[in-house]
Amino acid sequence: MAVKFEEQTLLVGGVPTHVQHVGQGHPVIFLHGASTLEGFDFVDGLADRFKVICPHHPGMGRSGSADHVAGMTDLVTHYLDLLDTLDLEVRPHLVGFSMGGWLAAELAAVAREKFDRIVLIAPAGLNDPAHPMTPIPTIPPAELPAYLSHDPAVAARYFPDGSDPDAAAAFAAERAREGDLVGRVAAPLGFGHPNLRRMLARITCPALVVWGNKDRLLPASQLPLWCDALPHARSLLVEDAGHLVAHEKAETMRRIGDFLAS
Repeated sequence: MAVKFEEQTLLVGGVPTHVQHVGQGHPVIFLHGASTLEGFDFVDGLADRFKVICPHHPGMGRSGSADHVAGMTDLVTHYLDLLDTLDLEVRPHLVGFSMGGWLAAELAAVAREKFDRIVLIAPAGLNDPAHPMTPIPTIPPAELPAYLSHDPAVAARYFPDGSDPDAAAAFAAERAREGDLVGRVAAPLGFGHPNLRRMLARITCPALVVWGNKDRLLPASQLPLWCDALPHARSLLVEDAGHLVAHEKAETMRRIGDFLAS
């Protein structure tokens, strides 16, 4: 059953920014990855204990266009402005997935005093040549679900089944729009930052790094690299899960909630 989100659109730095939120309690800001194709229903696993706030990145999902974005720094600035707009009464927790994990890491490094705890789920950003990311353009479209989840059927449910040409065309147009934004974020330095390890040393709040052990996009061999670079990090390796670890293994969100509540 679909999660019943409350929805609002906030004007942030001149960009209409769509925000979905669900639940009650200490606020958790969730930063999505390089697409909104999988939606946000999986965050319901936190909504019994927290108020989960899910913004759509500028230029992605239901947020407005953001032609000014020329790199990750622009997204960091956007989210600093969003925090000012939200004007939360307490320091929120920060959770980021994939590209959103890279974004969360840079955001927490710049403004560590603004967050309570952070969770990075299969984060991008390190660009370590010994543990390379699989470039998505090199993956045949029919094989993409098998790269996103260990059980391809989990990811396949987020893709058109071919029965509705109009839905397939709309899906392709939305992925192209989001891909344009992601391309601009990656244009300066690739899908990461060469000094990200140095930035991570600034994040002094408790951190949890989560990975699926069958991730074919971002290898789980990166997990100890992140934990070594973060001053106060724990790790969570989820068995038989791919990149969409929180979608594939529902208990992942409960375990993340236990960390945030501890």
